[in-house]
Amino acid sequence: MLSDIKFSKNEKDILIQKVKMYFFEELDQEIGGFDAEFLIDFFSQEIGAYFYNRGLYDAQALIANKVDEISESLYELEKPTEFTK
Repeated sequence: MLSDIKFSKNEKDILIQKVKMYFFEELDQEIGGFDAEFLIDFFSQEIGAYFYNRGLYDAQALIANKVDEISESLYELEKPTEFTK
């Protein structure tokens, strides 16, 4: 079960500044810290799970690739014998 996404105060302050800058630079609007924090909380609650799951899928793919590489390396170490698999 996915727990709520929580950020430290420092992390949240950075995110708030990023949202405020985006609105100012891209939308030519100024928003306050409260509004920016509200948007961050909204996106975290409503969309955060999609990004979290994508991260999990990417991690699973990376691990699967590494396991394949290890398996190939182990196969290369195999010595010839009369036994078959």
